[in-house]
Amino acid sequence: MHGAGHRVAITGLGVVAPCGIGKDAYWQGLLGPGINGTTSVTIDDWDSAPYYASPKDARRADRVEQYAIAAAQEAFAQAGDVGVDPARFGTIFATGIGGLHTLEEQVIVRVEKGERRVSPFLVPMMMANASGAAISMKYGLQGPNETICTACAAGTHAIGYAARLIAWGRCDAVATGGSECAATATSLAGFGNMTALSSTGRSMPFDEARDGFVMGEGAAVFVLERWDLAVARGATIIGEILGSASNADAHHITAPAPGGTGAIACMKLALDDAGLSPSDIRLVNAHGTSTPLNDAAEAAAVTDVFGERSVPVTSGKGVTGHALGAAGALEAAQVVLAMQHKLIPPTAGTTSPDPSMDIDLVTGAPREWVPGPAISNNFGFGGHNGSVIIGPA
Repeated sequence: MHGAGHRVAITGLGVVAPCGIGKDAYWQGLLGPGINGTTSVTIDDWDSAPYYASPKDARRADRVEQYAIAAAQEAFAQAGDVGVDPARFGTIFATGIGGLHTLEEQVIVRVEKGERRVSPFLVPMMMANASGAAISMKYGLQGPNETICTACAAGTHAIGYAARLIAWGRCDAVATGGSECAATATSLAGFGNMTALSSTGRSMPFDEARDGFVMGEGAAVFVLERWDLAVARGATIIGEILGSASNADAHHITAPAPGGTGAIACMKLALDDAGLSPSDIRLVNAHGTSTPLNDAAEAAAVTDVFGERSVPVTSGKGVTGHALGAAGALEAAQVVLAMQHKLIPPTAGTTSPDPSMDIDLVTGAPREWVPGPAISNNFGFGGHNGSVIIGPA
């Protein structure tokens, strides 16, 4: 982090996604074919048993929390014994919506069977902060435990804020990331009726034929630590959070500011925070939702900040769909994995990049690269912008 402050190491990563459970399977999924012919990609054969002490405990958690706990288990296993004071180990987590499946099911129960039949677990299962709270309780983390709920920018905002708490000396370690499981019949109807979803069932970021996003789900969790403490305990460092930024368009509840002006300012703020110039960035991991307005605004913003076709751009949403509040966490995971494998995953689903955009979009096949600082962007309904800059270990 630029200015005063501690360096922030990434020492653990865990992922749960429709294209792969666990970070290794997730990476293979990112290199696979894109989504075709569906409005949502979900984890259909999910088994919560390995992550809970008993089936009863699992039943008392919405799937959004189950994903978070599963990703956390993988992240903490990789990080090993962090060994910091629990009062200085925080949990900064993200979701866009929270336990929507439980809420929707229980509304139907009340309408059909009456108030007496509504589950006493409805509130702890539906509340947006349940996932972060569950991680805090499972691992005994007694530092700040806060949930960020800024729609599709939430995951990136959480990681940036978590890193800042360490950089500022407020925490020695933080579990961070995001989880989402919100593809219910009603939410899909709502997104569909506002014409945000693809009518063709294809996610093709920055393609000239793009017509909306495909809903995704999943979770990614990171263990962040103060760099010097991670080194001192002999941890394997897998990446570094170099800087981040957050701002608002103050323009429209769903549409981005014309020309991507908010995104431009956000990326510049993140570069300033990291003490980097645009020429230092080796990869832009785009928000790239496959919606006409967002992709156009983001491409314009990237060109404004970095120049025409000067830095590789990719979006994972051709494979993952749009996991809303978990998107930033899943996409930060893509960056870390791309650095470890020295490959940039292609933008799946995209076959005809929009010729009106002057970006160097990676399509078709993975591209070899020498890992360097990468910026990951996310923009959310409400005008929220978030950028995080990640460096290789």
